[in-house]
Amino acid sequence: MLFQCKVNSAASGNSKAKSIKVLIVGGGSSHDFNRWYKQADAATLERDGFATVTYTSNTDSILNFLPNADVLYLSNNQPIANPAVRRAIFNHVNAGKGLVLAHAALWYNWKDWPEYNLQLVSGGSRGHNKYGPFDVTVINQNHPVTKGISGKFNLKDELYYYIPDAAGPGIDVLANASSEGSDKIYPSVFVIKNPKARIVGIALGHDAESHDIAPYQTILKNAIKWVARK
Repeated sequence: MLFQCKVNSAASGNSKAKSIKVLIVGGGSSHDFNRWYKQADAATLERDGFATVTYTSNTDSILNFLPNADVLYLSNNQPIANPAVRRAIFNHVNAGKGLVLAHAALWYNWKDWPEYNLQLVSGGSRGHNKYGPFDVTVINQNHPVTKGISGKFNLKDELYYYIPDAAGPGIDVLANASSEGSDKIYPSVFVIKNPKARIVGIALGHDAESHDIAPYQTILKNAIKWVARK
């Protein structure tokens, strides 16, 4: 299923041409991808003509839409089985174009595609806390992705146990997540140190408690802008 969002404004063709072209890929299990990515995140990104969004839950259609995208925004945990699509994603990154990996896309979803987690995610998650409140602490407020975010905010979400893979390119952590009563801290917003493209991981995003709050929306827009080199 594909969905082309439209900017609800009288913006000129020139301003629309300057907006960032984002391809959001959703679909899979345990999350309402249509509600939170096709609708909520697309609305956040298209506000004021910031971006032009195409959404699809048909992973094979990535081949059609990706050549015109500045940024690929993966949120899905459904299979990406087509070898041509897998190559296209790596070609997008190797061409220096932007990639944002959100929530479910940071999981170890595909045992037959280890290169995804190793090279693009530089690790991944195999578990998370029970849905509930936790703190997100910004540890690098000077990075463009976390610009405008206060030192700490609280939300309800699934606290992902993202663990970097030492064999991957590595990450720069911008914000950590921790829950009350636990001494364990996990990366929540981070940059994957890919040598060719800008890649950002955002572990937040289960439902409205993240998608509808200002810190999440600011981080998302900042990440899209930064990886697109705008």
